[in-house]
Amino acid sequence: MARVPYAEASDVPDEHEDLLESSLQGKPLRVYQSVGNNPEVLAGLRSFLGSLWTDSGLTERERELVILAVASEVGNRYEWHQHVNIARGAGVDDDAIAALGRGDTGPFGDGETTLIEYALAVVRGEVDAVAHDEVAALYDDEAIVGIAATARGYDALGGMIDAFDLELEPGTEFHGWDPR
Repeated sequence: MARVPYAEASDVPDEHEDLLESSLQGKPLRVYQSVGNNPEVLAGLRSFLGSLWTDSGLTERERELVILAVASEVGNRYEWHQHVNIARGAGVDDDAIAALGRGDTGPFGDGETTLIEYALAVVRGEVDAVAHDEVAALYDDEAIVGIAATARGYDALGGMIDAFDLELEPGTEFHGWDPR
């Protein structure tokens, strides 16, 4: 049982009702419903997460590699589960997803490996000059900010999910760290 209630549309101001729903699925998500207990924070969080999707400087595939790598690193089942299908839609195959689930960058080319390793270094607090120079050889400053913000943003979201002990949406089962 979640540690905070799942807010319903009737629990939030009218202008925040749509923020409880997934923009991809068109139905409420428990992560948003839990944060809906503070509608202003929900509005800010959705704005921030939305900017990571549209303004990070990453392709959809790159964004999902970062999110899945971070979810695996911090062991957040909920976030992992939500993003497996999104990653598939962005062209990440199940072998690559499974590799991320076990912390393996073997299936990825040098560029994607550098991206994943940099995102993990951000989350671990281990970015040094070498890691920065490697990612800077591939991405401009705008995208580097986007990578770091996406990594830490989803790390923070995972921390909230863990703190609230959120359950997967009704009728769903965990894909598993290896969804094949």
